[in-house]
Amino acid sequence: MPEPTVQGERYAPGLDGLRAIAVLAVVAYHLGFSWAPGGLLGVGVFFTLSGYLITDLLLDRWIDGGAPLLDFWRRRARRLLPALYVMLIVVGAWVAIAHRDLLAEARGDAWSALLYVNNFWQIAQHSSYFARLGPQPPLQHLWSLAVEEQFYVLWPWLLFALSRVVREAPQSRRLRPRLAGVTLLLAGASALEMALLYHPSLDSTRIYEGTDTRAFGLLFGAALAMVWPRERLSVRIPASARRVLDCLGVLGLAVIVVMFWRTGEYSGFLYQGGLVLLSLATVVVIAVAVHPASRIGRALGVAPLRWIGVRSYGIYLWHLPVIALTNPALAQPSAIRALWQVALSVALAALSWRLIEQPVRQGALARTLRRTRGTGLRALSLPVWLAAIGAAGTAAAALALFLSATPAPLPAVPASATLVVPPAPAPRAASPDGTGPPVMVSRVLSGNPSRSSCASVAYFGDSTSEGLNSPDYLPNPGQRIAAQYARIGVKHQVYEIDGGDSIVESLVGQTDMYTLAHGIERSGYQGCWVFALGTNDTADVAVGSNVSRSARIARMMSIAGSQPVMWVNVRSLLSTGPYAEGAMAAWNAALLRACRRYPNMRVFDWASIVRTQWFIVDGIHYGTPGYRWRARLIADALARAFPAGGRSSRCLVELPQLRHSSPLKLGRSGGENDHP
Repeated sequence: MPEPTVQGERYAPGLDGLRAIAVLAVVAYHLGFSWAPGGLLGVGVFFTLSGYLITDLLLDRWIDGGAPLLDFWRRRARRLLPALYVMLIVVGAWVAIAHRDLLAEARGDAWSALLYVNNFWQIAQHSSYFARLGPQPPLQHLWSLAVEEQFYVLWPWLLFALSRVVREAPQSRRLRPRLAGVTLLLAGASALEMALLYHPSLDSTRIYEGTDTRAFGLLFGAALAMVWPRERLSVRIPASARRVLDCLGVLGLAVIVVMFWRTGEYSGFLYQGGLVLLSLATVVVIAVAVHPASRIGRALGVAPLRWIGVRSYGIYLWHLPVIALTNPALAQPSAIRALWQVALSVALAALSWRLIEQPVRQGALARTLRRTRGTGLRALSLPVWLAAIGAAGTAAAALALFLSATPAPLPAVPASATLVVPPAPAPRAASPDGTGPPVMVSRVLSGNPSRSSCASVAYFGDSTSEGLNSPDYLPNPGQRIAAQYARIGVKHQVYEIDGGDSIVESLVGQTDMYTLAHGIERSGYQGCWVFALGTNDTADVAVGSNVSRSARIARMMSIAGSQPVMWVNVRSLLSTGPYAEGAMAAWNAALLRACRRYPNMRVFDWASIVRTQWFIVDGIHYGTPGYRWRARLIADALARAFPAGGRSSRCLVELPQLRHSSPLKLGRSGGENDHP
């Protein structure tokens, strides 16, 4: 979160330009533009900048100057809270009225933001900053505000204690090199913790948003304030020294911009030194920008950049709610939409600066309160009355909506269970037009392809299977997958469906799919296995897991041994991120390659059948029609893969009359083309 600029204080205008660059990078990242994959690193620039500014203030006014610490916190609250409260009120009403599907998450984010624990709230909720399937939460960016506010609360006490323990040389007034050394040790410990906690196959949100693992960015800036106070810098320096300063500034800016441009959010480099490099580059740019002899500082302080930098706090507050709440479902980046989203964000930030931040900073609220003490409410002018009534009414309405509105009910996740289901009534036939069960005119194999040889089925699925046995999605029990399996002759069914799990990774408190399958295998299970997995595994590989696709498939196949196995391949409507369709196609190709090694393995080509209208807005999961079709088609595919009393199909199980533009292609000999 950018530290707001305060006119009248002594900080160089070049810092406003640095703020502008950082906030624009963050905005570009949230807009989803491919040329700014590392734009989220703008937050790291803000951290280092805040560490410098806050520590410089503390040392000058409260540590050396003797001002009461309570005044520091009062000034912080006056600068930060009014704009935040207004944004939360407006966004709360907006979500409660027009985006009720986001209400539950936004409500938690709002209350945790008010208490300045939003980062740990998101971590506790296992909310990923990176691998999201649904719409972008409009308040997710407030985690950085929580980190800085926690720093504002804790750092003054620690700085005061350290300044009393670490003694500097008598002649080093206002320079504290020993204290800076201790601060750098603390920063190193924080960076080391981040590197040690990082694991390429696990989501990085905990270490990305944790105060302990991000403190080094703030502390690097704090250490600079201890050895580079602006009042000791002189404009009268040799020309050679000025050239060195400017060269260092250009180099630091180049490192920052290149990292914005080339460093991806899933790169392990970020957590194993990359963010430290960013902080050090920011330290260099800050040191140059505040020096009165620097030409880089003057260049960064040009009017347009400074105008944006002064309002960067408001831009940061407003940009993500605007983007998240105005993006159409499954929207791809659009230059036109991005332009008006940026324009709206900047306009709201400008209004916030003009009508809220500046008046409160200049004491307008305090003056109004003083007038009412002496003369009562009669002293207030009509515009003030109208503004107060309007603000109070808006806040009350937003709060009422936010507290009383209830989100749309979430589907129940079916628990792992063993089901023995009686045969279902024969399903009605319908046309494959998206309104009912599809008609299937299949090529008949020897045996009975409408019945399966599988008397028992163990089904393993991730969140794309949660609706298959759920009454929330399929109120009619005959449409659920249990009944569909019974229809093809399956008498004994075992289900392991865990939304956030994959073969290797699992959410906190859950168990990975390999371990679950191993437990069933050890219990003596004999029968057929259906693995509707790969969506989360694809994302885990995309974000850097060191367990490959083929190794994941091999793990599950080792559980089944020689028993029949049918995999359900995957598809996505997304074009970017770890759940993108390109990554799904790579998983599907890996399944087909594995078929060559396992004679008992079949792959149901779900990717060639699933229709766009079956998906919900996240582009990954399905609505009621999708789950109704998915349940029936998986059962029909199993009957085709392992038919009763006859010859089973080749590796790829297709339902030809429903096939459309599959990403998988069969070779001329009936084998697989592994390059979709």
